Amino acid sequence: MQNRQLIIGMAFAGVLGAVVACAQQGQPSPSATANVTLKGQQITIAYSRPSMRGRKIMGDLVPYGRVWRTGANEATTLTTPVGLNIGGANVPAGKYTLWTLPGENAWKLIINKQTGQWGTNYDESQDLTRVDMQKSQTTGPVEQFTISWKKTGADSADLVLEWENTRVSVAVRAM
Repeated sequence: MQNRQLIIGMAFAGVLGAVVACAQQGQPSPSATANVTLKGQQITIAYSRPSMRGRKIMGDLVPYGRVWRTGANEATTLTTPVGLNIGGANVPAGKYTLWTLPGENAWKLIINKQTGQWGTNYDESQDLTRVDMQKSQTTGPVEQFTISWKKTGADSADLVLEWENTRVSVAVRAM
């Protein structure tokens, strides 16, 4: 009986050590949030940040002409307590998932009504809208996928996505 407890204790210590080692190394695609306050209300995007790690990203890991999960892990979510106009499309207050349709010359932002799914479970029938994004080059390589906001007024901001050498953005206004 005592030997069995010792073996179980050693196994637990080994598992615990592995968990601690993994935590210390960090996740390959850690969670992040991008927040902006428009008209006194906080709009939040929750996403995961994959890294290049020497890989070709645009047109390869992120293929052109196919819907992309816009991050890693769980589907990227947009939570807004106020209605928004995103790229000319009205988006009521609520929670949504964000997807993109990357192209070599043009990108689309997809706002989807389905929430709570893993980032590979996209259901086109749940799309609220698709809007055009402006594409440009970054000033230098961006190692880790980043979503950010660039305020343009008290009730407006540009939503910005950057990775590798690509920057895409779309205007957002609180209604």
